[in-house]
Amino acid sequence: MFSTQLPPNVHVSTHPCLVAKLSQLRSKTTSTRDVKTLIHDISLLLGSEALAKAMTTTPGPQGETPLGFTYETTTAAPGNISLIPILRSGLGMVEAIQTILPQPVPVHHLGLFRDPIALAPVEYYNNLPNHLASASNETPSDLAIILDPIIATGGTCAAAIQTLIEWGAKRVIVLSVLGAADGVKKVAQEWPEGTDIWLAGVDQELTDKGMLKPGLGDVGDRLFLTIGK
Repeated sequence: MFSTQLPPNVHVSTHPCLVAKLSQLRSKTTSTRDVKTLIHDISLLLGSEALAKAMTTTPGPQGETPLGFTYETTTAAPGNISLIPILRSGLGMVEAIQTILPQPVPVHHLGLFRDPIALAPVEYYNNLPNHLASASNETPSDLAIILDPIIATGGTCAAAIQTLIEWGAKRVIVLSVLGAADGVKKVAQEWPEGTDIWLAGVDQELTDKGMLKPGLGDVGDRLFLTIGK
């Protein structure tokens, strides 16, 4: 949807099951339990598409089946991957991507909120190893996967990408359930040669409060039952 109007590093899924699940997620009658399940399912489908493009296989040593037959093992590359959920709604996508990846990977949380007046991102939490590559004994990721269900103005996600660039990540994938067209374009321009954005859908409008229209509401509130706080 609207993919012809978006930059080449933006990919909007057309998977029929994913599109149908996004429609279900939009409904105000969808329960918290079902919201969690739908976020997981959408992340699983979207992540499968994104990682199929971003990863390759390499041959490994010989293995043996339970019947004693030998076979050539296979590993997925790159092996140095990190998940970067944006607190708090990004937490709802973590388990799905962990399920897809063949090996456990680090999860580094970023806390960013959007100032309600300026609609600009404010960082309040960052547990990347020592934040900067020059100050860390840990090698920054070959592939950092940002998990952020909603891209509205794009400021929060763009700030996360900039943080990962400073950390030393070699490549970034952004996985989002839904984005506003202008916000998605802003994110795509932050580091176009090193970033790919994958979405289940794109809306064309934002409200004056910076919410997607028609959108699907505040994902964090819907996941954690904090609507009205």
